[in-house]
Amino acid sequence: MAADELTDQSEHETRGAVHTPPPVLESARLKALSHPLRVQLLNALTNYGPATASGLAVRLGESSGVTSYHLRQLERHGFVQEDHAQGTARERYWMRSPGSLTLDPTIYAPDSAERIAADAVAGEWERERTRLLGAFLRYGADALPVDWVESSGVMSSTLSLTREQLDALSTELGAVVTAYVQRYREQRGDDTRRVRIDVNAFPILDGEEVGR
Repeated sequence: MAADELTDQSEHETRGAVHTPPPVLESARLKALSHPLRVQLLNALTNYGPATASGLAVRLGESSGVTSYHLRQLERHGFVQEDHAQGTARERYWMRSPGSLTLDPTIYAPDSAERIAADAVAGEWERERTRLLGAFLRYGADALPVDWVESSGVMSSTLSLTREQLDALSTELGAVVTAYVQRYREQRGDDTRRVRIDVNAFPILDGEEVGR
């Protein structure tokens, strides 16, 4: 199972059991999300906060017409919504709709449209995880204050477990991360930064911080 527990300000993705997992995406929404650019738009709104179609176009190297179209499709299926606290009559700000997404490819036949869509979405999630972690590892020491680097964690361990032990570990880790998401999802302030959590926990670097 791949779970993407996201709000407009927080994200928790994990493979394996999670504490009180959200419902699996139904077929129509899954297929609507499976376009790579739509996953990228959703990732961008999650990682960096509300943005306009033109701002997202610059970030993703697309035209604003293309991003506007795909944002409207995401809105139609409940993945994004207008941020009424920002924007003008001429340009809308978009935000991630609160809620969680869960994929479980094992419930679909291997060659079904749903399985293909689920694999496509999971692949985009994996590429985004790799991109964000790679940026932190490469640029974090130079781009971030020392105390932010020291507070981050990139953790890897290997051991032999039974299936039941793996299930317990995944559940406990999911519960810890979920508790932090629920506790701090509305937190704002000049002393906060966007933080990515994959058991690894590290600040998300934006384009200017990695020399783009």
